[in-house]
Amino acid sequence: MTARSWQRSLLLLVLGVSSVSAQADCDLSGTTLPVTMVGLKPLVPVKIEDKPLFLILDSGAFYSVLSPTSAAQLHLALQSAKLQLGGVAGNAAASITAVRHFEFGGTKLTNETLLVGSSDPGGGAAGYLGQNVLRLSDVEYDLGNGVMRLIRPKDCEHATLAYWASGAPYSAINFEPDTMLFLGYRSMRRGVGRLDPYVAGAVSTAYLNGIKIRVLFDTGAGNSVLTLRAAARAGITPASPGVVASGVSFGIDQGAVPTWIGPFESFRIGGEQTLHTHLRFGDVRLSGHADMLLGADFFLSHRIYVANSQRKIYFTYNGGPVFDLKADAGSADQPKLEGPEPTDAAGFARRGSAFASRRLFGRAIADFTRACELDPTEPQYFYQRGLAYRDDKQNSLALTDFDQALRLRPNYLGTLLARAEVHLSAGDKAAAGADLDTAAQVASPQSELRLQIAVDNVEADRFAAAIAQYDQWIESHADDVGLALALDGRCWARALAGVELAQAEGDCTKALHLSRSSSTLSSRGLVRLREGKYAKSLDDFAAALQQEPNAAWALYGRAVDERRLGRSAAADADLAAAAAAEPSLPERAKHYGITF
Repeated sequence: MTARSWQRSLLLLVLGVSSVSAQADCDLSGTTLPVTMVGLKPLVPVKIEDKPLFLILDSGAFYSVLSPTSAAQLHLALQSAKLQLGGVAGNAAASITAVRHFEFGGTKLTNETLLVGSSDPGGGAAGYLGQNVLRLSDVEYDLGNGVMRLIRPKDCEHATLAYWASGAPYSAINFEPDTMLFLGYRSMRRGVGRLDPYVAGAVSTAYLNGIKIRVLFDTGAGNSVLTLRAAARAGITPASPGVVASGVSFGIDQGAVPTWIGPFESFRIGGEQTLHTHLRFGDVRLSGHADMLLGADFFLSHRIYVANSQRKIYFTYNGGPVFDLKADAGSADQPKLEGPEPTDAAGFARRGSAFASRRLFGRAIADFTRACELDPTEPQYFYQRGLAYRDDKQNSLALTDFDQALRLRPNYLGTLLARAEVHLSAGDKAAAGADLDTAAQVASPQSELRLQIAVDNVEADRFAAAIAQYDQWIESHADDVGLALALDGRCWARALAGVELAQAEGDCTKALHLSRSSSTLSSRGLVRLREGKYAKSLDDFAAALQQEPNAAWALYGRAVDERRLGRSAAADADLAAAAAAEPSLPERAKHYGITF
């Protein structure tokens, strides 16, 4: 979509607001808290047992959750619970723990109950901050400026709470709390089995292609996503023109569901309408009978006040893409900057991370540069600017920043991995390998980043090192949501190396019990090709291509199977299709000894 079409794509219906403050004595005092975007994950600082940590701000979670790895590192005692945590692809069992000290936003809580879930959230986060905390006040989400606010309104029952709008158009919509039943910790200890209601987020109404849908405001979801059924009601299915496969979404229960991105004529919520946009949709399960999650991408493009005190949501549009964050990073319709300019390095860095999440790299780099100037001793700012340079394809500048960050903080794991990936993109596998070896040495035994170390080692053709990292990650993450991905990765590493093929096939088969993804089917197809099981290999590649018709490795592998079975015409057609999808693949496959 062009920059000009972005300007045409979002219509704000003027609501005739003459004054934002409808009640002069309304007091909106509260606490402002920093939010750092890591990709599309909004991270907020907390302290648990006096240890500083980050949790993902998750307005769609009914309760705060720690990852099992974080709970183990904090030496917390777990109690099993007859409780299921819901995700887009299913449910998973959870445990309960009590922490003596929990601090968030200046509030110190003692003997606080937290859930312990089945997944490492990534991004350096220890878990999720949910509605058991957020519902205790009004919450303003100003992610574009790197902050959130906890507000306890006084004498504001009939006030208009979009206080920042200053007469500009805003939307005000009613919402209903998405309540669910939760087996309370104290009740469970007594064995009473009483069910207590908890709020899992705010659900409201929107219109998709003119069809009424229910939307759940969920900062914990990176990208907004629509259910398959709601998309069909709006006239879009996976077979519709312009729809493309977009991989899988992993659920909390290790399951995965395929998703697609499709064109939609209109999306309207409150007084705002977005025209000619694209949305992700899939066979996802959402709480509260919702049809759509409005994720962090929506929050970044809006300033949102969830007035739990009024059961209303107020929001204004910040500018730029609403959903298609990667569609047009150079859009002329740039986000507005509301509120005061940052005054310190941390403030510029937080705003820079929000710009980077929206792929507005020029503005992100400018803010990170200001942060580096204000505090040149903080390695995090050079690391963040390096990531922005990397994502903006300015690799030499990225390497300079990563080098500086490592001078300030030697052996910092995130920077080592980022620098290794830049080396890989430049084809310098030796330099990448050196960083990956250092990363493997400094990572904690349970670190979720061992999975990324393994993936990068495969990319560097360092298969033994990759398999060792997969082994260690799988050993300590047997119940993790990423288990299917890890098993697939280890299977793929062995397949490319042509070693331990029986174990590789076992890994892929286990992964397929968790998720029948196109990637894993292609991996097992390659293993079976290596083993000479051509008919079974063909079946796997065919199943992969049914999900993803242009999967280059599946097309190439099927071509090899067909050629070895004497089906030359079919092999030639698949080889041409594979080369069209990924021109470098035939030569790369030859490097691994996978030839005709």
